[in-house]
Amino acid sequence: MTSRLPAKARTIPAEPDQPEPYAYWRGLPAVILRLSRHAAALCFVSAAVFIAMSALEVFYFRQLSGGLPSLDVRVTGFTPDEGMAWLTSLGRRGSEIILVWHYLTFDLLFPALLSVTMVSLILATGRRMKSFRTLPTQLQSIFALTLVLPYTFADYAQNIAVARLLSDFLTANPDSLSLASSLIVTKFALLAIPLIVIAVFTVAGQKQR
Repeated sequence: MTSRLPAKARTIPAEPDQPEPYAYWRGLPAVILRLSRHAAALCFVSAAVFIAMSALEVFYFRQLSGGLPSLDVRVTGFTPDEGMAWLTSLGRRGSEIILVWHYLTFDLLFPALLSVTMVSLILATGRRMKSFRTLPTQLQSIFALTLVLPYTFADYAQNIAVARLLSDFLTANPDSLSLASSLIVTKFALLAIPLIVIAVFTVAGQKQR
């Protein structure tokens, strides 16, 4: 007499856990918030890069242009004639030097570095105030990014506009020069917004101590 053994149930291997499609973006606010811990270091690096850029402008670039300031440091902008005078004074060699040693090196990095620094400062100074500290992490990060990103985009747009003028003189006309001037003024106006907020947060945070 033979006995029948019960058939073994087919085992299905468990599928490995799949990461949620938006898990990275959900953790991004916490990552941004950690920038506040590195505010001092970021300020030091930003200041060092800014000093190097300023030294190049004062001691080298202005010699190439006959003493004329570079377009992107003119806070109130410039007229098309002033822009053409700067380009003409530089000539082909001076334009290539500024293009390489400013727009393709230092100023390729500095807007992003300054933006990260300002985000860290907004969060660091804001979190000294109870009203800001009690906000959800996501709102704190969004607030800082909303203040800083418009400047970032404007600065890079201005860099592209001026770099195009330097790389090809044929593009220098009243319209392209006016556009570059407008972007420079916009850049400085948008830069003032997060700087003012940082100053206000610093004063308010000190009062609450």
